[in-house]
Order: sequence, then C-alpha cells, then structure tokens
Amino acid sequence: MKGRGLLIYAVLYLIFLYAPIILLPLFAFNSSTIIAFPLEGFTFDWFVQLREVEALHDAVRNSLFIAVLTAVFSTILGICAARASTRYVFPAKAGIMGMIMLPLVLPEIIVAVSLLVVVVQILDFPLSAWTVIAAHTLICTPFCIAVLNSSFQNLDASLEEAAIDLGETRFSTFRLVTLPLVMPGVIASLLISFTISLDEFIIAFFLTGSEPTLPVYIWSLLRFPRMQPIIMALGTILVVLSIVLLIVAEYARRRGVAKAGKADTGGFL
Repeated sequence: MKGRGLLIYAVLYLIFLYAPIILLPLFAFNSSTIIAFPLEGFTFDWFVQLREVEALHDAVRNSLFIAVLTAVFSTILGICAARASTRYVFPAKAGIMGMIMLPLVLPEIIVAVSLLVVVVQILDFPLSAWTVIAAHTLICTPFCIAVLNSSFQNLDASLEEAAIDLGETRFSTFRLVTLPLVMPGVIASLLISFTISLDEFIIAFFLTGSEPTLPVYIWSLLRFPRMQPIIMALGTILVVLSIVLLIVAEYARRRGVAKAGKADTGGFL
C-alpha cells in the first residue's frame, strides 16, 4: 500500500511539474490566436512567423553571444577552482570554496539588485551585454565547479605524477594528461552553463542595456495577445534545445566518470 501511495505521489508530482511544458507544443501547433481550449486546428504558421521578426533574431544573437562567452569564462574559472580544491591544501580552503559556491543558494533577485547597484552606482559602467556576461559568469561558475569536482576527484593523481617523472612540465602534463581525462566533464560544464545563461531572466532583466536577451524579449511580448502563439512556438524550440543540451551534458559527465574510473584501474595504459 505504501509503495502504491508513493507511486501515485510521484505521478501527480510529475504531472504538476511537466504539464505546463506539455501545453507549449499544443498551443504552438494550434491555429487559433487565442491560448485556450478547445484547440481549433493544426498549423506550422507560428513557427514560420518566427523567421519574420527581426527583433527576435537580434535577441537570439545577443543571447547566444552572452551564453557562449559565459560558458567559456565559467568553465575556465570552474577548472581552476575544481583543480585547486581537489589537488591542493591551502589556508581557509573550506571557507573560500563555500563563498565561491554561495551564488547557488542566494536568491537571483538579490544578486541582480546588488550587481545593478555595484555596476551603475559604484563602478559607473554602462549596462550592456558585458555586464550580463559578468553576472552570468558569477552564477554559473558554482555549477561548473560542482560538475568538474567529480571529474577531478575521479582522476588518479599518480597519472600526473608519472608524466612529470617522465620529463613533462606541469603545464604539459595538464594539457596532455589531465585535460583529456576530464574533457567530458569540461563539455558537461560548458553545456550546463550555456543552458543556464541562455534561459536566465531575472539578472538579465536588471543588467541588460538596449539589447535585450531572448528571455527579456519574450517577457516584453507577453503584453501583446496576438504574439502569444509565436511565444509558444519559440518556447517549444527552447524547451527541446534545453532538453537536448542537458542530455548531452549528462552523457558527457557520466562518460567522464567512467573514463576516469578506467584510468584508475589501468585502462588508460
């Protein structure tokens, strides 16, 4: 009886969680401009109209630019922090790593307002894509560290020591031995931070300048009822893209763990 109750709870939870997402493609392919049941007919028109909105194309390009640079910067910082936390002992290590991971638990609205005050009032920088990149790097780096920590922890340190004993420098050892073994984790980190940056709204809303990101642009379209079916079509594409990226990231992460495990048991040799 307890098992059946748990199953019912799990099913209801999944329905509550994913039902709104399932509604996106339903209305995206619905021929009516009104987002309501019953559905009128099947159409691809809303997806075709996405090609005709130039402002949308600008927002997509802006979001891709921000997401790509955020993924690169966050992953580089994540590699450095994960490497330091798994290989070295230094004063106040636990406290430093805790402060780095703090953005994971801070409300985004607090982070956004704080960064807005710092950027505008203290630093006197103009709001632009670069302010959003800096803020997204701040919130994405902890996720990258969490992903990369497992990759570095599963890497046998004796492999690096053997390369150094054979005459390699620390940099060449990292480039030729360490980096290839943790590369699946690096790929997972890039994809996860890219997805987080691409979908993030609150910080981008506060820190974007005259060139809005895609989520901010979508929010601005909600004021126009005739544009809502197009938003549904765009949302459908974003959901599919996010799911694909997360699946690839998780596959890369698991592959990295398995690869590091094989190296620990001599599979690398």
